[in-house]
Amino acid sequence: MSNEVKKTYTDAELDKMSNAELAALGTELDDVTVAYRKERFPLENDPQEKRAAAGINTWLAISLLAGIAFLGIYIFWPWQPKFHGDEGLWIFSLYTPLLGLTSGLAFIALGVAIVQYVKKFIPEEISVQRRHDGRSSELDRRTTTALLNDAWETSTFGRRKAMQGLLGGAGLFAGLMLIAPMGGLIKNPWKPRHAMDYHGDGTLWTQGWSMLRDNPGLKIYLGRDTGAVAEAHTNERGAKHYTTQGVSRLVRMRPEDLAAASMETIFPLLEEDVNDGDKYDPTRDVYEEHMHSLHGPRNPVMLIRLRSQDAARATERQGQEDFHYGDFYAYSKICTHIGCPTSLYEAQTNRILCPCHQSQFDALAYGRPVFGPAARALPQLPITVDEEGYLIAKGDFIEPVGPAFWERKS
Repeated sequence: MSNEVKKTYTDAELDKMSNAELAALGTELDDVTVAYRKERFPLENDPQEKRAAAGINTWLAISLLAGIAFLGIYIFWPWQPKFHGDEGLWIFSLYTPLLGLTSGLAFIALGVAIVQYVKKFIPEEISVQRRHDGRSSELDRRTTTALLNDAWETSTFGRRKAMQGLLGGAGLFAGLMLIAPMGGLIKNPWKPRHAMDYHGDGTLWTQGWSMLRDNPGLKIYLGRDTGAVAEAHTNERGAKHYTTQGVSRLVRMRPEDLAAASMETIFPLLEEDVNDGDKYDPTRDVYEEHMHSLHGPRNPVMLIRLRSQDAARATERQGQEDFHYGDFYAYSKICTHIGCPTSLYEAQTNRILCPCHQSQFDALAYGRPVFGPAARALPQLPITVDEEGYLIAKGDFIEPVGPAFWERKS
């Protein structure tokens, strides 16, 4: 470009220039050389132009419809979990695939439409610019605006109202698809969402043991997991089927069931769901309730039976002096670091170990941390035995189970 280009203009001179003149001046002032430029459709009413616009509008319409379908499925489709044997399982099983299909189709169609528009309507152009430093002047700002206006006009998008509407709608629903799922994450973690059961009431500080909060007369046994599964049966015609009738996944424990210097993972077991010992009934099916207890995310508890000499020197936490029963201590199995299972008990040192990040807790000192990243003691479950000699919970944990609670006292 020539170095003779006039670079100072008054506002009156700029006002007299057309957009095309300002655009041309802008390229000169920006040291831009347009080496090649070709309009995509130089002739008016070109049939190929109409076909190209129709194709892009089709992709935008597909994106728009897929976005609407995504939101409709996300809001109205039955999303409550269903399990084998439940009515509506196949409908529930389609929920996530349909969300993935509609969202993927919407974004892919929108992307294809944008790429096709750039390839078919934006003029082909090869430009070379020499970069320069410094703040832009009023002249540069005016000419840059003219260049943008020129790009808008030559792209022909400004006169394509149907395409504008479709692109706006597709873009809107694409944004909603990104934002809408976030609504499921914005919840009050302390608001009860259902009646108290083996999963608590839906809040972060409740679990199966919390059923004792509002009903202290309720009996909850320390249930041992037997690992039992459905049993095979053969009917009179020789056909084999599986059933959980008479199968007890959780059973009650007595103190003599656990040897000294050993540990057992136990789960809450309501009296009404007991089906073992003298209460065993081969016609009852309590397997589903037992599995709900096992799947409660904060239900697992480590029941540890210390040696008598070790229990004699155990340090009790203030306010929890009667939480243990003899040599038996029950600590939450949920690590107070980031919630891993503290599934290891080292009998020689009486330490509870978390295998995820090597946190260690002292079973002789109310489960306080002695090594690793965990900074809070394991919550202790108050336990005792009932009139029949079975181990039961005396109450709920007195502080939230797991990590990152400012309500914790430890």
